[in-house]
Amino acid sequence: MGNKLYNLLVLMLLVVLSISCSKPNVKSSKPNLELSKSVAKDCNCTAAQNAPVQLPPSNKTTDAIPIDSADMADYSLLKPVKWEELDGLLEDDLTSAWGAWLQSCSTLIKQAVIKPLTVNLPIVKKNETVLKSDVKPANNKPQWQTACVAANSLKNPNDAAIIAYLTDQFDVYSATNQDGTQTGLITGYYEPLLKGSRKQSSQYPHPLYREPADLITVELADVHPDLKFKRVRGKLVSSKLGQKALDQKANSQKLIPYLTRSEIEVNPSPLAGNELVWIDDIIDVFFLQIQGSGLVNLDSGGQVHVGYANQNGHAYQSIGKLLIQRGELNSDQASMQGIKNWARNNLSQLRDLLNANPSYVFFRELPTGLSGPLGAQGVPITAERSMAIDPKYVPLGAPLFLSTTQPNSVTPLKRLMVAQDTGGAIKGGVRADYFWGAGDDAGAKAGAMKQQGKIWVLLPKNFVLKP
Repeated sequence: MGNKLYNLLVLMLLVVLSISCSKPNVKSSKPNLELSKSVAKDCNCTAAQNAPVQLPPSNKTTDAIPIDSADMADYSLLKPVKWEELDGLLEDDLTSAWGAWLQSCSTLIKQAVIKPLTVNLPIVKKNETVLKSDVKPANNKPQWQTACVAANSLKNPNDAAIIAYLTDQFDVYSATNQDGTQTGLITGYYEPLLKGSRKQSSQYPHPLYREPADLITVELADVHPDLKFKRVRGKLVSSKLGQKALDQKANSQKLIPYLTRSEIEVNPSPLAGNELVWIDDIIDVFFLQIQGSGLVNLDSGGQVHVGYANQNGHAYQSIGKLLIQRGELNSDQASMQGIKNWARNNLSQLRDLLNANPSYVFFRELPTGLSGPLGAQGVPITAERSMAIDPKYVPLGAPLFLSTTQPNSVTPLKRLMVAQDTGGAIKGGVRADYFWGAGDDAGAKAGAMKQQGKIWVLLPKNFVLKP
């Protein structure tokens, strides 16, 4: 009987909510944050000085696509190895990674108890409380405490002290793929710089929206154990029931997929009044949603740090890949700057191109004085020491050792990193996004990075892996 009820529930969820799998977006980090990157062959670190891309709003809409969900964590693909396999550890400047590790420890060392979310699906009564949250199941387990307490006791350690600490506190595991291979794709991301204003004008016509009040995020962990770490996003509407059902549940509601990009970017927008800041370039807005955070230089002076708040629940679709499929660009041209150049020359087609990606990211203004954008772990990330990983296969917050090459190069890049972020396209046991920092130079390196690499994960000696 229990299995039948569960199967019925899953069927109802699929029909009503059209659930599609994706990563939990804390930010992502980056969510989400959801990216299928197009990469340039050449790393041109000088930004082109061109006029911003602007378009008038359109009233066109596209059909909604399935709401996303996240997969359950499973670290069984991590294989124990010896420290000697970390080729390059002794050549790295480990002190440059120490601050990033202490940032992770500030979260890992704390104990968090997250109350399961309970909600009746697919019908939600109007007088019931629907819990909305983008808090993700915490990775704060007791096994991290010993290692983090020991880290906090070291004051300004040198490389030798850090190596002694790591070998004393951690065991090494090789990240592997489902097929048993140990090599995977390493891409890059960055924090863009944008030009904006607190007020809308012809120069600054494109909004960054705050998280809408009617956006509902539902954690499904309490529905069934197999749904642990899964979530859906949508909004509540009055349900269409038969008359008999309506007599019994006059105020019934159901959760449906949230607005798509094309449904949001109309004039007037259903989110009017929810603007955080206005930006001069529509392509900058689009790529900011891919990266998940950025710095906005205001026309009035000063700077606003914006970060990921939530996402509309629709899967990311790469416009770079779409342009390649259409024959508009080749793979060498489909970089961020290449797409922007195409946009300037094809304004009449740009709106439809952007709407082909129904995913939409909402932002919040971050506190001043942060050392970097906030990652999925909730701490500021560090340029060239923080990575986005798939939390299904690698514990968020764990130290990593990366062996890859520089963008479009055979020059080795071997560094101690920290798993502090996630990303929509970061899926798999050996898959990572390397954070290059802020600005145009970082953006050029990030856009050019599509390397093969290996990842080793450092876990506390008492860390228990799933059998």
